[in-house]
This record gives sequence, C-alpha cells and structure tokens, in this order.
Amino acid sequence: MDSPCWVTNMPSLSHPSNWRATDLQQDQSWILSIDEQARQEMIKAVVAVADPNKTLFDYRREDFIWPRTNAFLSAALQEVKNRRGIALIKGLPRANLTAHQFEILTWGLGLHAGVPRPQGKETQYISAVRDAGVSYRTGTGRGYSSNADLDFHTDSSDIVFLSCFNKAVSGGKTIVSSSMAGHDVMVREYPEQAKWLYEPIAFSRQGEQSPDEGPFVMQPVFSAQNDKWFGRWNWNRVRSAQKIEGAPQLSAEHHAALVQFDRVMRRPDIAFEMWLEPGDLQIINSHVTLHSRTEFTDHDDPDQKRLLYRLWIAPPDSEPLPACWRDLYRSCEPGTVRGGIRGFKHDAQCAEFEARQASACGMQPYKL
Repeated sequence: MDSPCWVTNMPSLSHPSNWRATDLQQDQSWILSIDEQARQEMIKAVVAVADPNKTLFDYRREDFIWPRTNAFLSAALQEVKNRRGIALIKGLPRANLTAHQFEILTWGLGLHAGVPRPQGKETQYISAVRDAGVSYRTGTGRGYSSNADLDFHTDSSDIVFLSCFNKAVSGGKTIVSSSMAGHDVMVREYPEQAKWLYEPIAFSRQGEQSPDEGPFVMQPVFSAQNDKWFGRWNWNRVRSAQKIEGAPQLSAEHHAALVQFDRVMRRPDIAFEMWLEPGDLQIINSHVTLHSRTEFTDHDDPDQKRLLYRLWIAPPDSEPLPACWRDLYRSCEPGTVRGGIRGFKHDAQCAEFEARQASACGMQPYKL
C-alpha cells in the first residue's frame, strides 16, 4: 500500500510539538501563572458585565478590557500555536467569582482568542463539562457529559479552552499526548502499520450532524499541508462509525494499526498526566495534541461537583488545512471561521454573532 501523502508530504519531526512526557515535566515554560494585577482586572471586568439574564451573544470582546490578562493569554496562545501545542494558565480568580461569573470569564477570554465554535446538537457555544449521567460508549454518547475514563481524542476545533471551576473528589486526572510524538514512534518502530494511518477512515458524528451533513466523515489520522502536520483521533467515534450503514469497514490490518497507535499514545514515556486545579485554564492545539481524562468520583454536594467550562475556538491566525479536513471543518482556508459542530439549532442569531466576532478578529465569516 503506497500513499502519496506518506511519500511526498512528510513534515519535519524536529518541532517543539514533538514532545515526550519528560519534556513537559522538565521544562515547564508552557505553564504561566497569572499575577495579581491580571486577576484584579479580570474580576473588575466580569463583575461589571456578568448578568444571568444575558445570552452569551450579548457579550462583546470590548466588554472585557484587561490588557495585563491579554499579555498572558497571548503568550499562552503562542505556545499553543507555534510551539508545544499546549499551555496552562494558572491563577484565574475562581475564589472571587460565582460559577456563572467564571463561565463568563472563560467566554471573555475566548472572545479575545478568536471566534467560539458551536459544540453539539444543541448548538451550544460553551459546554459545562460535568457528569450528567450520559453513557459514553454509545453511538450518541459525549464524554464531557459523563464521569467515564475517556479515550484519547481531538476535539472538532483548532483550539480548545478548558477552565476548571471545581475538581472531583477523586479521579478526573487530565492526560495529554503529542500526536506528533505518536507519529514519530509509529514511523520508527511500526513503519508498516504507520502507513495505514494516512488512509481515510470513518469517524461518526455521534448523531449530531446538521441536516446538510452525513452521519460520518472520512479522514486519515495523519495528514500534512505546506510542511505542517495535522492529526485527528477519536477511538470512540471510529468504533461508532463501524455500526453506521454505509460507513467503510476497517480491514484487519487497518484496525491493528489503529490499536497500535492508541497504545503508543498511552505509553508512559509519551502521555503526560496532570491535575487541573480550580482556577486553571488549559489550552490545546487539537492538530498536534491529544487529550484524555481518567474516570472520576464526584462530590455529593451539587455546588461542589466537578465542573469545567469548554470553549472551541477558531483563531484569526490559523494555518491552512489539508483538503481532507473540509467535510469536518467546512473550510480549510487559513484565518477563517471554521470547525465546530453546528448541530440542530444554528440559526440567524448564531450567524450574526459569528459574523460580528469574525469582523472584530479580522477573519472571514463561517461558511454555510
């Protein structure tokens, strides 16, 4: 089996995003601690504008005037986009804010990073990551609404924000791996299997497709464009797709290659484990970083239950994507509003918000 992508478009592996677990442990320049000046300007801005009677679309980026905060955010985003593909900002003013205010704080940070993208069938632009009793291992299950141990996966956006308001009683540890490192290991140690990972496979949309979309998308795990490397992986969605009528079935060799890749991503020399503490904001570049989470046991008190807020972001300085990403992201052009799960409720208000925010960021609007 020969793949032109494999032969002619192999990007360099000597990039900071090709890290191992010990690299993140030994060099923690990817972790930024907010100072008191930034905390105070965040508190002031959020307390002034947060209103439970407002919708997310009622807020604009100019509502959140915080130059010191933006300096930290800009440094983190540079780490995410151009270096390791992951950054951790510590010290958001969680103790000073209610859960709703912390959600609006997260939203405000997202508005300064790009255009938030919808995340599911309800077309929600921010997701509360908590145990809602959902079964993860189903054709429509979403891990963020369960307490289950999650597969390594990428989300459907260029950039992912995950802010922590409450942690669980036990468990819920975050695990991240460099998909470029996984690629490196596969090429060096399992070259015959690595070639399969440039072949397209079906990923289920988990029943959240909009009316003009099919129930699955076809993409390879590895693809390259202009000497840039891109990875996509989600075992749960691959398994679900195998049960969808019309989805191509995996050959035994292809399945074995996927199993091996998933094992590589879990190796202790590859996977880095970390706790997200209240007031932490983790930012990930989905194209080069996989993430997961261990099973957790929650508090009995509803106010203490594990709660994080997730944003998907299309940044204004995004890279061009390989053509095989078009079905999922709707646009492969750089600097466009792309990605997300449009869902069932994407309406004129959503389009108006996206166009307004795109204009504020100097970006091209979302393509319908």
